Amino acid sequence: MNSADQSRMITVAIHTLNRATELKTLLEREGIEVCLQNVNLSNPVMSAGVRVRISESDLPLALRIIENPEIFQIDDIDASIKSDRVILVPVDFTEKTLHAAKVACAIAATLNSKIVLLHSFLVPHTNPLTGIGVSLNVGDSSGDIEDAVTAVEIAKIARDKMRKLEKDLRSEIKHGNLPVVKYSSVLLEGVPEECIGRYVKEHPEVSLLVMGTRAAEKKSADMAGSITAEVLDSCRVQTLTVPEQNTQFVSLESVKSVALVSHMEQEDFLALDALHRILPKEQTDVAVNIVCMPNDRYSRATNDAARDALKVYFKEHFPTYEFTITVHDKANPKLETGDVDLIVVPSRKKNILARLFNPGAAHRILFHTDVALLVIPV
Repeated sequence: MNSADQSRMITVAIHTLNRATELKTLLEREGIEVCLQNVNLSNPVMSAGVRVRISESDLPLALRIIENPEIFQIDDIDASIKSDRVILVPVDFTEKTLHAAKVACAIAATLNSKIVLLHSFLVPHTNPLTGIGVSLNVGDSSGDIEDAVTAVEIAKIARDKMRKLEKDLRSEIKHGNLPVVKYSSVLLEGVPEECIGRYVKEHPEVSLLVMGTRAAEKKSADMAGSITAEVLDSCRVQTLTVPEQNTQFVSLESVKSVALVSHMEQEDFLALDALHRILPKEQTDVAVNIVCMPNDRYSRATNDAARDALKVYFKEHFPTYEFTITVHDKANPKLETGDVDLIVVPSRKKNILARLFNPGAAHRILFHTDVALLVIPV
């Protein structure tokens, strides 16, 4: 290192030799050149007051790493990290789920939550209906061996892709493009929607599910078997869908205009209260358009009265929000929401048959919009 480089070197920490060496390894793993000063060469173990020195130009990045070592010490990032609240992000390593993961990071920073990245994969012996990888030789174990090899290969590919995703997120955090949040990952074998539901059921600390979705014009091919739609109908945790086309939606802090789908029932109050709790506390100038779905059980006059009462109640309990009312045309399957940042849909629990023959409003809306959708179980 020449004298010009040396003149720009600064001390970022003073530690024992062991701790200084650990910090040097950590910083160098993230591309920062480090030198140690004041090392007792004759007896290194006795070194005290070892200076960790870096280039002054690397100081902002180095401080970000030093202040958040749990993010960059890869070996320490695992599912054992505890947090009061967890945001679960199912991923398939496509652009849509990468965008969803970035949105989840921004939300996690606001809610002081941890992120868990979940990927599920299928191996041949778990999907016998397809006939893939099933041996036709009765009594021959070679088919089982082939399945085992295939399962190991599939699991390895999934692990490698997850590590790359974690590396990409860590790089974004390191360079300040994403807020500093704790995250871990989990790989599960099975059908995606079942794995998501099982993880949520077994981990009550999950308070929000963030899922990436395809653009509206691509969703028609998915209507028969959309994973996201199935999760919206069955999962009993708040779920935010983030369309790949909607790159403007980067966090809940960017929400200024909301469409609340209303059936003029008490679940509307619960949904708006849940929205109020999840939005940043300082976010008060939010315009809420109450999109009323006419209730066939009531007369037109009763529907009108219910809408007026709903608006009065909302204004009284959420005075910082601005409310308007729109009546939805049931003949039009698309939800005309105008220029909104977020659609909020209350969702009641349904049994399997009800979900199959009468999917929920969130399920139907999902396929006709590129607006972020927040589904709130009530």
